Amino acid sequence: VTDEVVAVVAALQEEGHLLEDMALYGNAAGGGLVAGSVLKMRDQGMGMPAAVVMWGPWTDLTNVGDTWVTLLNQDPVLGNASYDAFSNAYADPMDQKHPYVSPVYGDYTQGFPPTLIQVGTKDRILSDSVRQYQAMDTAGVDVKLDVYEGMWHVFQSSHWNIPEALMARLKMAKFLNERM
Repeated sequence: VTDEVVAVVAALQEEGHLLEDMALYGNAAGGGLVAGSVLKMRDQGMGMPAAVVMWGPWTDLTNVGDTWVTLLNQDPVLGNASYDAFSNAYADPMDQKHPYVSPVYGDYTQGFPPTLIQVGTKDRILSDSVRQYQAMDTAGVDVKLDVYEGMWHVFQSSHWNIPEALMARLKMAKFLNERM
């Protein structure tokens, strides 16, 4: 699937759009898809966008983060279902640690755009956000982890007018305005 994202960005470039004028955004599985796609763009020498924003990104399809268990009955969006079937539908289990599939395993020492990760403390994949932040921060990436108390998976769009969602979207706009 990362091939399709890379193809869209390449098509935009062919139309004259510059990478430094682009930001990529994704939430949930889309957050992991964006991060994996940017790693692929970088590795293929195509360059990278000016910024990346991820809301509650699913960045490890092996589902080993502790919050998959500790927040099992806390997240009203993701509930208590197993996500292994979704992981296996997306990628063969033997490929699930590939950085383009599970970007938490990526090498960020070769560069990555400034990144904002937003997540709630009740999001079952909170561990993915924390581990993604740590992988990027350790490599020196300009990355910010913005955590919201009591919020669930992708709260920013599911309850548009709650104060936390409003604040998160304002912070995202500020982040993008400062980098583009």
